[in-house]
Amino acid sequence: MLRSRSIPVVFIISCLVAGSLTAGQAPPDEAAVRDVVRQYVDARERADAAAIGALFTADADQLTSSGEWRKGREAIVKGTLASSKQNSGTRTIAIEAVRFPTVDTAIADGRYAITGGVGGDRRMWTSFVMARTTQNGKATWKIAAIRNMLPASGQ
Repeated sequence: MLRSRSIPVVFIISCLVAGSLTAGQAPPDEAAVRDVVRQYVDARERADAAAIGALFTADADQLTSSGEWRKGREAIVKGTLASSKQNSGTRTIAIEAVRFPTVDTAIADGRYAITGGVGGDRRMWTSFVMARTTQNGKATWKIAAIRNMLPASGQ
């Protein structure tokens, strides 16, 4: 049972832990999640099938803005490479928000743009759902789902 003198100590420790992240500095997991998105864009631009596949869980899925639903890592890699080849524009993803519904789940939302591609520039939204997994004894984030969305008219 906590004694009344313990409560201020617990409060002070909690404040110190919370304050250890300085303003403008993302928690380590947020930085790792953002890095996975960066790695995805880089691997996609290089058309590196192995690097793309390594970023996804085996049962991952992707719903594209055209309505194609890619289910499983192999389908995602194949579809990603095909759509990049079909529309060779430069892809950028600017993550605007990351949140953690659980300690092992992250949602990263951002703006997704394809510039210089066939049919002109495209501006969309994207959401990544990520799962913390353990690989070779090390915790790492993997993409479990991607949802790409075209903005409603006027957005």
